[in-house]
Amino acid sequence: MVYRDLSLAAYTGRPIHIAHVSTRESVELLRRAKAGGAKITAETAPHYFTLTEAAVGQYNTAAKMNPPLRTADDIVAIRQGLMDGTIDVIATDHAPHSQLEKEVEFDLAANGIIGLETALPLALRMMQEEGMEARMLVEKMSVNPARILGVPGGTLGKEQPADITVLDPARQFIYTEKQVVSKSRNSPFLDWAFTGKAVLTVVGGRITYNDL
Repeated sequence: MVYRDLSLAAYTGRPIHIAHVSTRESVELLRRAKAGGAKITAETAPHYFTLTEAAVGQYNTAAKMNPPLRTADDIVAIRQGLMDGTIDVIATDHAPHSQLEKEVEFDLAANGIIGLETALPLALRMMQEEGMEARMLVEKMSVNPARILGVPGGTLGKEQPADITVLDPARQFIYTEKQVVSKSRNSPFLDWAFTGKAVLTVVGGRITYNDL
């Protein structure tokens, strides 16, 4: 499907955004298409550069998503794609589901996990492991999304929206179910230990979260 859509974009000269990139083959197709001058942007999510299909284990519905989790080789390719600019954006793919939708037979369980609260610490972990510059991470999670969508934001420039996230890269915490702010709890990262946390958020100049 990625090959088809990239071919159509190249043929028509129209821009296209590929979401939820999860495979090595997709990364290579995107890289080649971009090198050929096609108007392409792409996004992946933290679970695709962190977890493999092994997280599903004995039919763990908390790790069921669409596209599904892949292999270690795919994780390597996605991280390389982020580092070399093939993949432009890290998105959360936040998909809350109730227990009624998740605590059922695997085939019947809804796809998706919550991702807003773990996206940053997972991205910071990847950044440290891959030697990514902090500037590049900001681009992937803020600057590029605003540019691609054509909306205000992604900058601290004059007369721009005062939408700000303050980070404490050294803050250590364990992501427990009691700490989940989302109304849903469908996350494969519960009880993980993290370093790096958003401690303050400002939206439109108004403080909306404060953990300083």
